[in-house]
Amino acid sequence: MTALADMLPTPRMATRVLLRDAGRQPIDDAVVLWFPGPASATGEDVAEFHIHGGRAVLAALFAAFAAFENVRAAEPGEFTRRAFENGKLDLTEAEALDDLIHADTDRQRRQALRQMKGLLGDRARDWRAQIIEASALIEAGIDFSDEGDVPQELIEPALAKIRALHREIEEVLAAQGRSERLREGLVVAIAGPPNVGKSTLMNQLARREVAIVSPHAGTTRDVIEVQLDLDGYPVTVIDTAGIRETDDPVEQEGVRRARARAEEADLVLWMIDAQHQETRPQETSALWIVRNKIDLETIDAAGPRQSANGLQQAAGGAEFGISAARGDGVQELIAALVIFARDFFGAGEGGLIGRVRQRKLLQETSAMLHRSISVIGKGEELAAEELRGAAIALGRLLGRVDVEDVLDVIFREFCIGK
Repeated sequence: MTALADMLPTPRMATRVLLRDAGRQPIDDAVVLWFPGPASATGEDVAEFHIHGGRAVLAALFAAFAAFENVRAAEPGEFTRRAFENGKLDLTEAEALDDLIHADTDRQRRQALRQMKGLLGDRARDWRAQIIEASALIEAGIDFSDEGDVPQELIEPALAKIRALHREIEEVLAAQGRSERLREGLVVAIAGPPNVGKSTLMNQLARREVAIVSPHAGTTRDVIEVQLDLDGYPVTVIDTAGIRETDDPVEQEGVRRARARAEEADLVLWMIDAQHQETRPQETSALWIVRNKIDLETIDAAGPRQSANGLQQAAGGAEFGISAARGDGVQELIAALVIFARDFFGAGEGGLIGRVRQRKLLQETSAMLHRSISVIGKGEELAAEELRGAAIALGRLLGRVDVEDVLDVIFREFCIGK
């Protein structure tokens, strides 16, 4: 830093300096901060340069950096990985930082921030410490086995601790619902026959023209996606090609893709109109019928089939009547989607579990705790081995045991410079 700024600033104090290159030519009037390790984000010596953002300034500063030996650009996630390797944060907190960087909605942001503050990591460390304590009691009892029966005053406290831990972790697993899906979002597919208004509804939901709207059947030949923020819940809406029999090979491929995406979606909005009332899809896990063009329906002696904002129960879900062109009933449909998302994500942002990796390791921990309880009567050595496995699983959750195979996968998803 002294080669660029002619001085070493007071640690952790913003200092205004004139940056110069190797030829002593000015680069920029900047602000620099100096964080000597280990009191830094990564645990190493860290310098921050706050410069004006013009491309010429950046190019000149990078050229000055390149003139130094052993200086290179950081790899994606390298700063966070160094912080992890230097014990500044555990793997759950590193994952949370990545989630915070990529958060698109307020609920995603809040969940990631809670995880960064140790929402899961602190609990996992406490669980691991208690498992080690219980294991120590059992192994101490094994040491007494040569003198007769293992003392119950050692086994009973260990069993009580293990049972309480098992219940606590099982409650966490049961209460989470799909909280880890908050990272990826809810997937909603708009499907149905051609020319029933799927693209018009997509544009209504997105509040902009993302799909081609045309009176000609088969206009949408591929799958169109748009990301929505519904009351803080991340929702991906898919507009699919109209599903029908066709000889057009291009349209056939679009129909095939539409069917595949609809099958993978968490919720399918199956659109019909007056001309397609009898067209119904095969059973799916979550299906709503959306009857479009209600503004064009005729009212017979029996009255309208359904009011614009009405809601009826249909096989497999709800049934809505809308006018995608005018917007009638669309707000009611959006409100129902928000309720569906809230129920789908369950504990959501307040949940401890943020990723599938974390859930699997907690499930492994719970299973091993359960086995340790069941085998204690068959041999304390077997119970102690299961407890060691549970402690290792929590160590892997925190990134302190046997996680080299997952580190590259996690950190390469980070942005450059983080």
